[in-house]
Amino acid sequence: MLNTTTITAAWLKLGLRARSITRDYKWGTKVPLPGFDNKVMYSWFDAPIGYVSITACYTDQWEWWSRDPDNVQLYQFMGKDNVVFHSVIFPASQIGTPDRWTKLHHLSACEYLAYEGSKFSKSRGIGVFGDSAQNSGVPADVWRYYLLSHRPESGDSDFEWDAFILANNIILLNNLGNFVSRVLKFVAGKHYNGIVPSGEDYHQISSFKALKDEASVLLAQYIRELDAVKLRSGIATVLQISQLGNGFLQSNSLSNRLAKEEPQRCIAVVSYAVNLIHLLASLIAPYMPDTAASINKQLNAAPLPIPDQWNVDSIKPGHKIGVPEFLFRRIPPKKADEWRELFGNQEAKKAKDEGVKKGGEESGKEVNKCDGRRKQSRGIGINSITGTSLI
Repeated sequence: MLNTTTITAAWLKLGLRARSITRDYKWGTKVPLPGFDNKVMYSWFDAPIGYVSITACYTDQWEWWSRDPDNVQLYQFMGKDNVVFHSVIFPASQIGTPDRWTKLHHLSACEYLAYEGSKFSKSRGIGVFGDSAQNSGVPADVWRYYLLSHRPESGDSDFEWDAFILANNIILLNNLGNFVSRVLKFVAGKHYNGIVPSGEDYHQISSFKALKDEASVLLAQYIRELDAVKLRSGIATVLQISQLGNGFLQSNSLSNRLAKEEPQRCIAVVSYAVNLIHLLASLIAPYMPDTAASINKQLNAAPLPIPDQWNVDSIKPGHKIGVPEFLFRRIPPKKADEWRELFGNQEAKKAKDEGVKKGGEESGKEVNKCDGRRKQSRGIGINSITGTSLI
């Protein structure tokens, strides 16, 4: 990403500089040298080797990943203020050893995530953090979706409660949830009794061919976006495919009347829609694993590896689906005010007012715009919602 290459290039242009790697803390990894008894390693100097050591604690096959640069591409994700440790300092440490290491291949660094126009602050109680999110009653996948769809990839973004609720109610519930529920409940109903029906080949009918072609184009787009680590675009493309499915049902008028008056067409609509749902479960899995698992459970189908092309044949005629259930629940809009009060609404206003006042006092001075945001939460994982990793 542009910010990672810019930061790294700036360091390389300036040449190697001295950098403190110790701190006067009581906790941390002790410096194994005489005369350094009261010092520990600075966390971001010490932490990158943890990626290797933690894997080694998990499996004795850790070298498959950590010492195989010819076959492994290492991707890392973080806030931009930690870029230099991963793109310069730790790779330099690896180069300084005689060992063979898998080094960084792609670094995705985020800009800043604000909380309703203010800075996240754990000490001041401003913002929603991992433990609170976990206790909110909102499923983790809804948090995952909102944070990934607002990931500050190319510029700062803002966490807003109204937008969070709309994302659940309009995008997830009315789009993805409605499509999956409508199709699977219809299959489970009186016409097919949970069995995917067998019918005539409708591949050449215009609306069916259009669905296949458009979904295939979006599938190819999704793959390109994930290859380029454009996570926001990728999740948006998944929802485009889901909306395509809703439009397909609408244009073909899936209903009891269609099943009665045009049974073969209805069978084809159901077959295409069920297969599209299976594809959607595959595409949504990297973002919303619980939702993907629920869809596959309702389909009574194994997860589908992300295909290069959609062939409308992963769910065969005669397949018996599972029990349909709702993927998402509506969040009352009034919850926004309740959550604002719980998560530092007054403190956020105070912090914003203080920022405006400070800005006015310093209007005649040259101010480094980055300094005022250094403690703002970064990224979308445990940096921005501390305590519980949501991704």
